[in-house]
Amino acid sequence: MTRDGRTGGDEDTSLPIERGFPIERVNEIAEKETRAKQYYRPIYTMHKWWARRPGCLFRAISLYSLLDENTTADDVEVYEPGENQQLGSTGLDEYDLVEAIGDVDMDDPESLWDFYPKDVRIKDKKILDPFMGGGTSLVEASRFGVKSRGMDLNPVAWFVTKTQLEAGQVDVDELQQAFERLKDDVAEEILEYYRTPCPNGDHDADVMYNFWVKELDCVSCGHTVSLLKDYRVASGRYEDDGKYYVFCPDCGTVTLSEDWHEESHCHECNYEFVPEDGPVTRGGYYHCSECGQKESITDAIADQGSPEKRLYAVEYYCEHCDQQGLEKSSYKGYKQPDPADERLVEEAKREWETRTDLHDYVPDEQIPEGAITAASAISGNDVFQHGIEKWTDMFSERQLLNLAKMMQAIDRIDGKSSDYLLLALSDSLLSYNLLTMYNYSANKVESALARMKAFPPQNDMIEGNLWGTEFGRGTFRNIWDMVIRGVEYANAPTERYVEDGETKETPEFAQPIGNGSEVYQGDMRLIDATDEYDAVITDPPYYDNIIYSEVADYFYVWQKILLEDKYPGFDQEKTPRADSIVTNPYLGKTAEDFEHEMGEALAVINEALKSDGMLAFTYHHSDEESWGELLESLCENDFEVTATYPINSDLTKFIGGEAVAFDIVIVARPTEDRQPISWDSLRRRIVRTARETRETLEENRELAGGDIGVIEMGKCFQEYSKHHGEVHRAGELMSAKDVVDEIYGIIQDNDRGEQDVYRDLLDVNDATYNDLNKHLKRSDASEEQMKEMQLFRLDNGDFVLTQWDDEKRQAYVQSKVEEDNGDLTTLDKAHFLRYRFEQGRSISEYFDRWDADELRELCEGLAEATGDETYLKMIGVDTSLAEFRDE
Repeated sequence: MTRDGRTGGDEDTSLPIERGFPIERVNEIAEKETRAKQYYRPIYTMHKWWARRPGCLFRAISLYSLLDENTTADDVEVYEPGENQQLGSTGLDEYDLVEAIGDVDMDDPESLWDFYPKDVRIKDKKILDPFMGGGTSLVEASRFGVKSRGMDLNPVAWFVTKTQLEAGQVDVDELQQAFERLKDDVAEEILEYYRTPCPNGDHDADVMYNFWVKELDCVSCGHTVSLLKDYRVASGRYEDDGKYYVFCPDCGTVTLSEDWHEESHCHECNYEFVPEDGPVTRGGYYHCSECGQKESITDAIADQGSPEKRLYAVEYYCEHCDQQGLEKSSYKGYKQPDPADERLVEEAKREWETRTDLHDYVPDEQIPEGAITAASAISGNDVFQHGIEKWTDMFSERQLLNLAKMMQAIDRIDGKSSDYLLLALSDSLLSYNLLTMYNYSANKVESALARMKAFPPQNDMIEGNLWGTEFGRGTFRNIWDMVIRGVEYANAPTERYVEDGETKETPEFAQPIGNGSEVYQGDMRLIDATDEYDAVITDPPYYDNIIYSEVADYFYVWQKILLEDKYPGFDQEKTPRADSIVTNPYLGKTAEDFEHEMGEALAVINEALKSDGMLAFTYHHSDEESWGELLESLCENDFEVTATYPINSDLTKFIGGEAVAFDIVIVARPTEDRQPISWDSLRRRIVRTARETRETLEENRELAGGDIGVIEMGKCFQEYSKHHGEVHRAGELMSAKDVVDEIYGIIQDNDRGEQDVYRDLLDVNDATYNDLNKHLKRSDASEEQMKEMQLFRLDNGDFVLTQWDDEKRQAYVQSKVEEDNGDLTTLDKAHFLRYRFEQGRSISEYFDRWDADELRELCEGLAEATGDETYLKMIGVDTSLAEFRDE
């Protein structure tokens, strides 16, 4: 490389990510970031989105994808975070970066990694994410100063990503001023509904959580049944650690039990019961304690209507007692509800009924039927059978009242601040609903919507404090703090990395997030771009992915109340479904539909990429069938796979042949040049590639076996995708799915015997003894066995690779045929038949006796390697070798 910064000629534009990727370094950060996003990248905790990939992964993908062998020092700028100071004073500069680009390879991909925590800015690059979802790829790419464009069909995804990308230009003080206006407007009104008499004196404590249970009348005797699977309230903590707070089914007292699995007695009324034995049993049934009747809960609801709800416990925090220095279990604990608690419930109901001005601020739509809401084998869940028909049925009257007050107050605030306040309130909906539950072991609320694969109705629910107190999870004020941290991070991001086993954090970067970014809401198949983007970096939908169009409706119906007149895409009853690229049994969208639609998407991506552009995307799968479908889609839309890498996964089962789910990064390039090849020739290349890849990685990298398997797979895919649609096998064309099935076996077995080495040497012009040794080192073959098989000999020191007509080779083959002891290789059979065919002798009896398909495959490969068309004629292909290749 010359000091002017050019590493290679224009003909070589390979990307670092295609030559190597430091998955060890990425994964050691990703593992920590996944557990602590709020510290590593708080911008992604501003609002829920599903299955977010780690930001460090997309930062690394951008770094290794937006630079290439033709990048010069004039194309980049490198700064030290914190001072916006160029790195020359530290011994690194743009020239070092350019040199590092050329040094990346599979043996050692870490030359560029030195620049991961640096403020690298790359000129004149443009990326696209057509499935932007939560916007991780766009956020990370924007930090390199490149122009980024994103698109998503879902308006909730658009709103979440828009606010993230604009956060770097938002004034934090203005946001805080808007928050204070909101607080002055409604906070005290909301908090008044979450006061409870403190057990320790004549004053009130703050309610953290109200515990509710649904109740039905027994269909047999009319006894009221509380639908609790057990009588636990929470685990004991502090000095009560190891005990359990339980609810007495006789008097309703919240009392301590030594062991909730064993018989306990109530400290108030001495009633004896086993807390583990609640009336609700597996399968959705209840048992009546009075008459023993067993009944389906949904059947009872169908008969009686929606269940009544009973407040049975309160978790409180008392600031007064805290300041008085009481024991922690006294100022933060659990209690039986007081009449005052019941009065607040009734007061909220009356206010909600009379405050009709607030009713426009809650969604009154029916919940649409779909794959995760309607009863069927699709989800095994049916919200309608539980009496939940409208979105408002997921909330109590008190919750609706408080949410509506918040919405109305936010509506009165102008400017961008209202978007961020709405974002925080929208995210609060995860914990503020009637689909929440209590994590007994961790003593905290859990949203049943957290994974958002369904809307599972709860029989016992937790009502949090919407505005929030000193303690509590998912409250508005807590989430607002997360939004503020996200905005602060966007204004001055940092980067965490691992050095010598220690996690370090850089100073703040001078460049904010989001510069040069644009996002659009719509169907990516309508993107009208040709030869425009240097890279497409994305996390596309998968076959049986979460049906985002349905789960996002939960947020959408609230967001659209304030956004329908403000932004396009929020004027429909629900988010788009039919156009979503995902299987949806409820809409009759099958895997075949997904493949077709994903093919349309890939065609658009190919058109949008520059001729030397690159597609990098993450993918989640668990079997060779989905690999095959993916490879088929890529190849059918003129992409060639150039690399694959695992993401933070334990893949040890992969090499053992077990089906496991894991995440990968796939790199692909547009291609139009596909060359015909026989499966025999391609198989050998794949076997050789897999073996060489594994040996290189095992020698130079500290990777798990499964991780190596994924990288092997990518290299094998690369070999195949050069010939997609042109792979001949026994007179037929192989599909990508057929090849993937074979590749799985190759990687798991990875055997290369004498026959394989011989065929490799046929492809070498004037093969030498050194060539033999090179191939033997990466095989399971032995030189002695090849000598015995008469596959080569040394004549006066000259290496001779024998052919079918060599006398000693033919004598060996003839003797093996006569012995008929099962030692014949397919190559032996082919050479034997070639000899007989030359003599005009019949070979049909041998075809009938031996595996004809194996012989056809090998003969096709031998014809390619030797140029001897007779191999084709003897297997019934009556055409020239050139014509055979063009079929």
